[in-house]
Amino acid sequence: MPIEPVILIAMLAVFAVGVFLAKLPAGIALALSAVAGALVAGEGIPIRHLVEGAFGYLDAVLIIATAMIFMKAIEASGALETISNAMIATLYRWPTLLMVFVTFFIMFPGMLTGLSSACILTTGALVTPALLAMGMPPLAVGSLVAMAAVYGMIAPPINIPAMIIGGGVDMPYIGFEGPLLLATVPLAVVSALIYRFRYIGRIDREQVLARIPPSVYPLHGAKLFLPLVVVVGLMVAVRAVPQWVPDIGVPLIFLLGALSALGTGNRFNMFLISRAAIRDALPVMAILVGVGMFVQIMTLTGVRGYIAAGALRLPELFLYGGIALIMPAFGSAYAASSVIGVPLVYVFLGRDEIVVTSALSLIAGVGDLMPPPSLLCVFAAQLVGEKNHFRILRASLPLIVLSLAVGIALIVFAADVGSALHY
Repeated sequence: MPIEPVILIAMLAVFAVGVFLAKLPAGIALALSAVAGALVAGEGIPIRHLVEGAFGYLDAVLIIATAMIFMKAIEASGALETISNAMIATLYRWPTLLMVFVTFFIMFPGMLTGLSSACILTTGALVTPALLAMGMPPLAVGSLVAMAAVYGMIAPPINIPAMIIGGGVDMPYIGFEGPLLLATVPLAVVSALIYRFRYIGRIDREQVLARIPPSVYPLHGAKLFLPLVVVVGLMVAVRAVPQWVPDIGVPLIFLLGALSALGTGNRFNMFLISRAAIRDALPVMAILVGVGMFVQIMTLTGVRGYIAAGALRLPELFLYGGIALIMPAFGSAYAASSVIGVPLVYVFLGRDEIVVTSALSLIAGVGDLMPPPSLLCVFAAQLVGEKNHFRILRASLPLIVLSLAVGIALIVFAADVGSALHY
């Protein structure tokens, strides 16, 4: 029997014991599983490889940290609650359009941070009372918020699972905007339409506005949105006119955006909100450090190549079914992207790798809903006052199946999709 499956089983066993029995943070469990894999392979404790792996996703870690600071800054300034209030006050006559905008609004923090949980904890929390006041049942609200959080994490410009997969195969994070929009925007619109036509009729504007924080626009005016203009403007400018605007890096763009929020809205302490942002993002940043170590040891010991070679021998039907079932079963988009996503890119060489990576990130993103952690379902259940978070998961199953089907379809037709997008 080859040694690679033994190493992989040992690594996954240590990870499972660490997370589910010892209740260790996922990042620490991943690091311990990497050490276990090296020991089983006879490599001892390869400090150089562990340190190199720990810094493998430094770019993504810096993006998460600075993006969370930016989100906390515009939340503290009152910009987010003002946008939420303006959306409902303006679009209440057109419930269909309003629901689409609300869904994109929930997705917004995930698009900038790459964190699904940021969607629920910020914009999701802001719109939940309004959705309940519109007549949506708590389970439907929780399901919509949780699914929008997944789509927000996968949508561009920041997609951490795609960055993890790209980093593992030396693929730069360039040209992903079109495939990621195709993978998420239609699903977000379909989700919004399903819940709109199933649950929402005429909207009582005053009743809904009474349930959400008031707008601070009358106090601060248009300058309230300066941080958003700075961040979006710089992100567009470095791509549209690179000869005039140097690429200063996404982390610095987010920091400049956060600093520009000072004095534009409600007063806040930058040090305190930065500390709160780092505290909220620390578990995810730790996971990325652990994922980097895990992938590095998989590469060192030959496990990554073994998985790719084994997947190549599977019939296509079993391969696609396995992807749809196994990747979400990891319960974490980041873990699934590193363990399964990276080798699978090699399996589909010859198709459009950017489209394939985008599709794999969507399938992996569904894992944030899955037990045993079911992190997004837990957060969504807390927002709507539901004691059993598995009921949120059950309500989301049709959209989960649809999302997995879209991901598989993108892989199957990756070459055609890539040609059509002309990137």
